[in-house]
Amino acid sequence: MELDVQKMIFEFIGGLGIFLFGIKFMGDGLQKSAGDKLRDILDRFTTNPLMGVLAGIIVTILIQSSSGTTVITVGLVSAGFMNLRQAIGVIMGANIGTTVTAFIIGIKISDYALPILAAGALLLFFFKSPRINNFGQIVFGFGALFFGLQLMGDGMKPLRSLQAFQDLTVSMSDNPILGVLIGTVFTVIVQSSSATIGILQELFGQGALDIKAALPVLFGDNIGTTITAVLASLGASVAARRAALTHVMFNLIGTTIFLIILPLYTKFIVYLQDSLSLNPEMTIAFAHGIFNTSNTIIQFPFIGLLALIVTKVIPGEDSLVEFKAKHLDPVFIQQSPSIALGQAKEELIRMGQFATIGLDEANKYLKTKQHKHAEMALQVEDAINNLDRKITDYLVMLSSSSMSVSESEEHSTFLDSARDIERIGDHFENIVELVDYQIANKVKMTEEANKDLEEMFELTISTVKEAMSALENNDREKAVKVMQKEDQIDTMERTLRKQHIIRINEGLCTGSAGIVFVDIISNLERIGDHAVNIAEAVLGDRHSKTK
Repeated sequence: MELDVQKMIFEFIGGLGIFLFGIKFMGDGLQKSAGDKLRDILDRFTTNPLMGVLAGIIVTILIQSSSGTTVITVGLVSAGFMNLRQAIGVIMGANIGTTVTAFIIGIKISDYALPILAAGALLLFFFKSPRINNFGQIVFGFGALFFGLQLMGDGMKPLRSLQAFQDLTVSMSDNPILGVLIGTVFTVIVQSSSATIGILQELFGQGALDIKAALPVLFGDNIGTTITAVLASLGASVAARRAALTHVMFNLIGTTIFLIILPLYTKFIVYLQDSLSLNPEMTIAFAHGIFNTSNTIIQFPFIGLLALIVTKVIPGEDSLVEFKAKHLDPVFIQQSPSIALGQAKEELIRMGQFATIGLDEANKYLKTKQHKHAEMALQVEDAINNLDRKITDYLVMLSSSSMSVSESEEHSTFLDSARDIERIGDHFENIVELVDYQIANKVKMTEEANKDLEEMFELTISTVKEAMSALENNDREKAVKVMQKEDQIDTMERTLRKQHIIRINEGLCTGSAGIVFVDIISNLERIGDHAVNIAEAVLGDRHSKTK
């Protein structure tokens, strides 16, 4: 019997591992096939909560994880790309999208899991085309999902004969809250509602659970999946914590409603199973799909109220800036090119402000090693790239309009300056990656090196701020100051490089610390060069120091 228990446990945990790998691998393949535009889908198509629901469904189907969609949403809210009402719509859509996995499992093609795995491996290893490889990844993940499920099912078969398990299922039938609790705890542990619902489908399919015990566990699975978003929001912005709390509330409210109507809902599911001749696995898939879709329909009209409640529960001002483009109205391109230029300039100044925020966050990450600063810097860099595309597209459309000589010069200046600010973003992203390397490899800097870096950082940040102020006000005096400060940055970079070589030679500093130090000051020096390019554009001096 001991051997049987061991076999049962090994088959279950091994199958669970293969199932989770299959879901992840298939999701990654789908994501690559979608051109990795998931953030763009969520960013662009969430103009209102209804569009948010549709975007949430699409993205969750693409990555096969409602938790994954919610984590991306929490990140976008945290970065100011999305407001709370839009995020609530996406979270509702994610809950509907995640039901697709249960329907796939309900098709019951476990017998063909191994040939599907073989077909996926063939496409992955015998073709060079990335598109075929991505498709192979989807197929392989699909096969792994069913193979893992089959192993889990084999592992769980002896459960039916265990008296303790039989007693537990009777208790769950009599006490639905116990079923909800078991589903919640198990999903919190496994971190995947798709896996726990897959297990539920297997148990129901084997007759180990009846429908009265299975439905409360299904509701609990939906509550448990919210833990991932809660963990993602810890240490994040107020808005991100509110989005995560909304996910928890949405599923708790839905579960409460369905527990109240549980006898009626159970009869409805049994009726569906009989009238549509559904297999047990597909019955659970329908129960899951109807639960999440109904939950969304019921709560959708109350999105404003949900947003109000979570704002009261998690008080505080969310100081984050709106990262989306605000001023680029295409109407002005034909009607008034001069106003359109003014719009582009406004957006360019905002882009420059984000560059200084990102630089400041990179500096804080270097000093504190707190990961929230790295995340913020990378989100700002993302926003800068987004604005660079929007501003450049807007200016390209504007180039076909008739402009005066001075307006044409201004137009060229803005195009060049957008590129320079975008490059500043790239350089502070490099610095964040260098600090990541420093943390991962436990690279220690001397106190003197840290002071030098702080001094150079402060000088660079003030230079970028001065350059943006010169551009905003067309201030030639400030532009000249930028040129002077950049000379100081160049001198400082050369001096610090020499001092660091001396420290290495004296054995005060390691070689790896030297590499990190030199690369950081090199990136700061290049940021100074881009600030000078902006200042030179203000002065009308076109020779560039871009690197």
